Amino acid sequence: MLLALDAGNSNITIGAFEGRQLVCQWRLRTVHDQTADEWGILLHNLFSPAGLDIGRVDGMIISSVVPPINSTLAFMAERYFHTKAMFVGPRTDLGIAIKYDNPYEVGADRLVNGVAGFYKYGGPCVVVDLGTTINFDVISKDAEYLGGAIAVGIGIAIDALFSKTARLPLVDFRPPKNVIGTNTVASMQSGLYYGAIGMIDGILERILEKMGPDTMLVATGGQAHMIVTGSRYLKTVDEHLTLEGLAMIWERNLAARAPR
Repeated sequence: MLLALDAGNSNITIGAFEGRQLVCQWRLRTVHDQTADEWGILLHNLFSPAGLDIGRVDGMIISSVVPPINSTLAFMAERYFHTKAMFVGPRTDLGIAIKYDNPYEVGADRLVNGVAGFYKYGGPCVVVDLGTTINFDVISKDAEYLGGAIAVGIGIAIDALFSKTARLPLVDFRPPKNVIGTNTVASMQSGLYYGAIGMIDGILERILEKMGPDTMLVATGGQAHMIVTGSRYLKTVDEHLTLEGLAMIWERNLAARAPR
């Protein structure tokens, strides 16, 4: 069994795979000062209610954009799962070429999304990942990670409106009933929702001008389903894209290490 971890700034998403099949997933808060023992105990406690045998875990792959927790996760993998975790990076055999100016600047999650987007949907392809930031990752028809765009995430925008103003409340992100809000909360929700969609569609419009109209567009991440309902361009949501990309990379590298 493979454990795939996508460690982001706000959450860590964890998937348990039997081969290519995702059998269970969990989403936890990213806690920077959590110890390896705490991580190990937490993961052990997740398996039992799901009816999974943690003793069958024989591999772990991690994409992380939070360097301070990497050593903790690596130690947790060795101590509690008796395996050496594979951390995704520019030197990993991804099956795509990285055309970024400095490959070491690309977030591991962006590379994983590029791999999953290309091998699931073909190229050219754009993956829009709605997380702490909104990432646009562009892959060519020739399996090249070209780069993309990074925009302010919806959660950051909500927090900024609340913390930087004297009278605006903290609101939930949801599609408004009307674009014209008739109270403060409704007005904020309208601005947040249609502002996010307008920004996403505006960037995608310019990417499509460059990449061509046949470019596949895929959304993933926490708010993907809500955004797709209002977007002119995004119509496909793949909730487990990043985890599946990690499984693909693991399988590719495992095959490369197998004796011939």
